[in-house]
Amino acid sequence: MALFGHHRHHKLGERELIVLMALLMSLQAFGIDSMLPALGAISSEFGVTGNERQFIIGAYFLGSGIGAFFPGAFADKFGRRPVLALGLVVYVVFSLACALVTSFEWLVGLRLVQGLWCAGLSVVPAAIVRDRVGGDRMARLMSLIMMIFLAVPLVAPAIGQVILNFVGWRGIFAAMAIMGTVVGIWVWIRLPESLAPENQQDIEPRTILRNMGTALMRRDSIGYVIGSALVFGSLFGFLNSSQQLIGEHFGAGQSFALIFGAAVLGMVVANFTNSRIVEWFGARRVSHAALLVFISAGVAQFISAGRADQQLWEFVPILAVSMASLGFIGANFSSIAMQPFYHIAGAASSAQTSLRMVSGAVLGSAIGFAYDGTARPLATAMLSCGLLALAVILYSEKGKLFGRRVLES
Repeated sequence: MALFGHHRHHKLGERELIVLMALLMSLQAFGIDSMLPALGAISSEFGVTGNERQFIIGAYFLGSGIGAFFPGAFADKFGRRPVLALGLVVYVVFSLACALVTSFEWLVGLRLVQGLWCAGLSVVPAAIVRDRVGGDRMARLMSLIMMIFLAVPLVAPAIGQVILNFVGWRGIFAAMAIMGTVVGIWVWIRLPESLAPENQQDIEPRTILRNMGTALMRRDSIGYVIGSALVFGSLFGFLNSSQQLIGEHFGAGQSFALIFGAAVLGMVVANFTNSRIVEWFGARRVSHAALLVFISAGVAQFISAGRADQQLWEFVPILAVSMASLGFIGANFSSIAMQPFYHIAGAASSAQTSLRMVSGAVLGSAIGFAYDGTARPLATAMLSCGLLALAVILYSEKGKLFGRRVLES
């Protein structure tokens, strides 16, 4: 841990910051998406039936959500680097442990604990960015980070498929350990501490709870946190059931990685586009419009899935529109939600990420477990989540959408 303490750094430029923050967050995504093609092989090896294979994904999501409650407060007290160091070490060690398991129960348990202790990899990057910039500029940087971050789920299933074909599913966990090691070395050498001494917070439970409560009680912020949880919960529902839905229902197992990547590509393009337009139009206008598109796509998918003979070529383009709209929602919603909390950025990021992840994980697991051999449960969930998200955003905005309200740094 001392290695991640004081270390001489040359100034970290904006581009390197974006790439490094994206890679830290990408470790979480790689730990989920690279596993998707292997779910069938793992369930076969351990004799697991039905939807239970989804626990490998759901346990990691849930652990990440619960774990996200803690690292922000420690990052506000001890700094960003030590918390990242702990997450990276656990990520590598538990990836290797998962590669050696001999039972399904042990695998699910290790995934839960890994998600729990690695949550700082999702929480701390947003706090580091907030340490440096605010407002619509933060939304632009978060979009660029999300764009690179989403390139990982774009290719992760294909990487997982290749590893699965050549060395089996255990090799995927070995690849996770290698990635974690490489990113850890980069953080150690290049990332300076960004917590200003005057923003250091007490580690007393009362202070932590007060700061987190503050981050979840403001009306102008909480709707964006819950709205994110709803729309991304429906995305988690797709992730949980994607291998069964595409591979088994639509019978396109061999093309799974390609189809999954095509659906995610829209999110990558959307985040890049968002980074170019958000400072011009404002995070609120862009994300509110995207939410309405998400709801419209939900209606289209609901109608399409209601027909007995829905085809893959109908399902994928509508899904791609839904996922592209999430590219305009994610970074903007989180930036708007974080805006009032510069002085407690770590605790705010923790509380908000935890609420988003736990709600999203539970919702995603419920949606995934509702899989009935058709796309109907997913379509119903995406439409419902979109409408509920609109309701909570209207609450935060006191009934008015598309407000410019320029975000200050």
